[in-house]
Amino acid sequence: MVVLLCISSSLVEAQSPPAQAALTVDGKKLSIAYFAPSVRGRTVFGEGSVISKDPTYPVWRAGANNATTLMTEADLTVGGLAVPKGVYTLYALVKDPNAWELIISKETRQWGTEYHPNLDLGRVKMQMSKPPALIERLKYTLTSTGANSAKLELAWENHVASVPITVR
Repeated sequence: MVVLLCISSSLVEAQSPPAQAALTVDGKKLSIAYFAPSVRGRTVFGEGSVISKDPTYPVWRAGANNATTLMTEADLTVGGLAVPKGVYTLYALVKDPNAWELIISKETRQWGTEYHPNLDLGRVKMQMSKPPALIERLKYTLTSTGANSAKLELAWENHVASVPITVR
């Protein structure tokens, strides 16, 4: 039984491996830890999709397995929202696949199949675009855009969502 559990756990991790995006801005580290699922021929967003079957839909844990974690050593402004330095969970409101909102939650260390809106730090609209080709595996990117600014980008399937970040 223990052997089956280990094998099953390994298979899930192989399908959605752990990943990280990190960047130092103005001497302060920002990082996002997540599990990166693959499309594997499925419809990911919209009614009847993979994401719509999650118990928290239309809020999505913005990754697979454990909930996606944002860690910041600096106070930030994320798309207009003041985010004090610390650790947070990232979710995305994806009811409209072409107009997402990033949700920054104060609740941490959960699996991601439960969502408690009363623990939101806040929500910000994301800029949406289409990639030139299908993005098979979910990917977060943190990119410097200036001395004290960056861009957070979340890309998967036929969607790219981004939000500006400023280190305060």
